[in-house]
Amino acid sequence: MDKSTAYFVSQCRNRVAHLPREGAGLLRPAVTISHQTGAGAPEIAERLAISLQKPDFAGDESWSVFNHQIIEMALAETHWPKRVAGKITEEKRPFFEELIDDVLDLQPPSWVFVPQLVETIRRLATAGHAILVGHGATVVTAKLTNVFHVRLTGSLDRRIGRVQKLKNLTPKAAANLIRTEDRKREKFLKAHFHAHLENELLYDLAINTDRVSSSDAVALISEGAQRFFYGLGRVAAVAD
Repeated sequence: MDKSTAYFVSQCRNRVAHLPREGAGLLRPAVTISHQTGAGAPEIAERLAISLQKPDFAGDESWSVFNHQIIEMALAETHWPKRVAGKITEEKRPFFEELIDDVLDLQPPSWVFVPQLVETIRRLATAGHAILVGHGATVVTAKLTNVFHVRLTGSLDRRIGRVQKLKNLTPKAAANLIRTEDRKREKFLKAHFHAHLENELLYDLAINTDRVSSSDAVALISEGAQRFFYGLGRVAAVAD
């Protein structure tokens, strides 16, 4: 079953590399943000959407951030209710547990949900003017030339501090949450995409949020993305 799931996902990803040539020119800029838990991704993503909203870059289009919304959209497209989103976690679950949940209509099994997740991410990235946070978006869109990939990291101590403040947790609880979420995310990428988050070749820009403030991180990503799309001729390359 694991091999079958990986195969279905790979087929979805391969379709990205074979988009019709006449449709390639319609691809518009998008950004993915991969992050360690507590590295400040939600805040940076929201502020980045505002920063990229410039007439000469976005035109009449509004930039949108997709984080948990990616899960909700994928569920909707597989005709599962939105309330199930809270049960979807980035972790590898036993086959029989998934099978039982599927039979009882509790939540979709990975061999149904993950391929749809891939399709949802691909569609959002292809439509453009989207900032996709987590959920394997960096790997799914790796072959799309219209996507700029960012990685946000930070020391455990600094990330614990952010999570403590954000969720009102004790240092121990915040540390446990960070380790659990990062471990689930790593297992999810490895199980379904055969990828590792620490592979620096996946990213166009990596930022240590210990040393770079949120406002400076937004400025760096915004400038880097615009240079990537225009300075290096990425948009023209997409249309060729």
